Amino acid sequence: MTQALPKTKLVTFEEFVQWKPDGKRYELHDRVVIEIAQPTGDHEDIIGFLALEISVDIKRQNIPCFIPKTALVKPPENESGYSPDILIINRSNLINEPLWKNESTVTQGASIKMVIEVVSTNWRTDYYTKRGVYEEIGIQEYWIVDYLALGGKSFIGNPKQPTVLVYSLSEGEYQVSQFHGGESIISPTFLELNLTAEQIFQAGNTTI
Repeated sequence: MTQALPKTKLVTFEEFVQWKPDGKRYELHDRVVIEIAQPTGDHEDIIGFLALEISVDIKRQNIPCFIPKTALVKPPENESGYSPDILIINRSNLINEPLWKNESTVTQGASIKMVIEVVSTNWRTDYYTKRGVYEEIGIQEYWIVDYLALGGKSFIGNPKQPTVLVYSLSEGEYQVSQFHGGESIISPTFLELNLTAEQIFQAGNTTI
């Protein structure tokens, strides 16, 4: 869940990164500072599980990528800055990123292999706002992990059920595939990733 900081003024991205304190997560949405609430344990279990599985695949395939802890994604033409749950950086393009060295911020689709957002109560941000921004930037692959089936029926169907949505960029627009239960996730970026939707949903259950 996210909430705007009270009585905050509209700020630029530069003002935001200079102000942003350590210890809490914040995002900038069209010049409005948003505080990211403390996630639940299940939310963190899923993030940790996916980060580990993807990191293993990166190492196995010797892909020049890594997962930073607190890096931001900034749309080039927008005073916003997003802090994805998981951000996979393409190291080879960082030389072209003007904000990387000093502000750990990427602005180009070529610098981002994949983004994953795990849905919390404010699901519209992931399904509407971030989906549109990530598509505009040119991020090739975007996952929405909706383990609580919070998204609208137009996104995850009726009746609603836990869903992993994989958006892949084709001719500048996202095409989406949905995965449920025991279905194997198909990632255009990590073709050797061997995961089912249920394994992700049950990340905190050691019996799965």
